[in-house]
Amino acid sequence: MIVLGIESSCDETAAAVVADGSLRSNIVAAQLDHIAYGGVVPEVASRLHERHIVPVVEQALAAAGTSIRDLTGIAATYGPGLAGALIVGLNFAKGLAQSLGLPIIGIDHMEGHLWANFLQGPPPADSYPYLCLLVSGGHTHLWQVDGVGRYTLLGRSLDDAAGEAFDKGARLLGLGYPGGPAIEAAAGSGDPQSVDFPRPMKGSPKCDFSFSGLKTALYHHLRGLSESHRRKHRRHIAAAYQEAIVDSLLDRLQQGIRQTGLSRVCVAGGVSANARLRYRLDAWAASENLTLSYPPLEFCTDNAAMIALAGYVRFQAGDRSSLDLEIKPNLSLADRAPLDVAQRASRQGHAQG
Repeated sequence: MIVLGIESSCDETAAAVVADGSLRSNIVAAQLDHIAYGGVVPEVASRLHERHIVPVVEQALAAAGTSIRDLTGIAATYGPGLAGALIVGLNFAKGLAQSLGLPIIGIDHMEGHLWANFLQGPPPADSYPYLCLLVSGGHTHLWQVDGVGRYTLLGRSLDDAAGEAFDKGARLLGLGYPGGPAIEAAAGSGDPQSVDFPRPMKGSPKCDFSFSGLKTALYHHLRGLSESHRRKHRRHIAAAYQEAIVDSLLDRLQQGIRQTGLSRVCVAGGVSANARLRYRLDAWAASENLTLSYPPLEFCTDNAAMIALAGYVRFQAGDRSSLDLEIKPNLSLADRAPLDVAQRASRQGHAQG
């Protein structure tokens, strides 16, 4: 089966081809225009998606050595994300599926991240169950994955996501956008113990996350410093702030391990590219004899490869969407995954009957 994946949930226009579970191409057109605004501007994102979608799909097909007539299925992100951005990718995918007479499946962007760890090869039969720490710009989740479409949400951020904490922290520190790479770069030569920032939710019996209190602590710390002191100690403050985020993520993941007893862990999402986070997780996993994996760096941020692979495994499981599929900017994988499993079982029961 050859699946074209399309991703346009935020500020990357992306297309990829997966054939029989193997990645054949992955093309991403980043929207650098947003840097000048210090964040993503929805209207600008939509306009650039419209400009990029056709050439990006053409490049993905060419790079895969695949004709559009060779495709056997199309997968597209339908949520969560920016409404104007999502509609460009989904409408293009629906039009293509209708014109070619191909099945289409809508993919939750978060489900795509869950599969990003397997873009270099399918999960072994004994992979399940495992924990997945999903840390992106807008979401921080801890999932137990028991198979295709079998996802249990163990914890989520009660306020800001880790990626938002990085972005807002970078803004307060006068660093660039996006905030994660900016803080990581500034923190490289800083002392992570220089400021004693709080670790929200640390020690909680639940697996939920919280970062708004940490952001507030940074704000008050900076407000008490002179401008010259801020500039002189910015790298140390950035390092301490980053360490607090990393500590919080690690603490909640450790709670998930205690709660489930699982020994396999995957980490995904844009924040999983953070070198300090990887260093701390690697050390912890080695000390606890855990199996730990991350996506390659190019698949941590938004991409269509993970959407194409998620579409492939969903197609293989018998899932399909109708051409009436609409975008869902506030889509929650936690709400829909159990329903998908029930629907699949119902369809399979009817087919067997």
